[in-house]
Amino acid sequence: MSVVVLDTDVASSLLRLRAPDAVTARLAGHVAAVTFVTVGELTKWTLVRHWGPRNVAAMRDFLSQLLVLPYDQQVSARWGELQAGGQLRGRPRPVNDSWIAACCLVRDLPLATLNAKDFEDFAEHDGLTLALR
Repeated sequence: MSVVVLDTDVASSLLRLRAPDAVTARLAGHVAAVTFVTVGELTKWTLVRHWGPRNVAAMRDFLSQLLVLPYDQQVSARWGELQAGGQLRGRPRPVNDSWIAACCLVRDLPLATLNAKDFEDFAEHDGLTLALR
């Protein structure tokens, strides 16, 4: 089974059981992974949006079923390259999107996102594969 990295938007839609059927079908048969960034973003949302204990527990259970990709020296260096490349092209990239892209690129894994426009620059210039195109 191949691994597909879920962007935070896809992970959130799956967590809330609101993922489009086409997304669920496209992910079937794959091992779902998220990056350390998505864990952080989802955790932040639980606090900012005052999730109750039941919803927080559901999120933690959901995340426990996924492979979590950590950062390391290779990911950190790739992030720096992505940030520099975007800046030098006159198209600075958001920090969290760059971390997610770096995790995928270092491990040569596709990214499933509902916000393809946010990652098209990484696909065009850096070789990121977008799984939901």
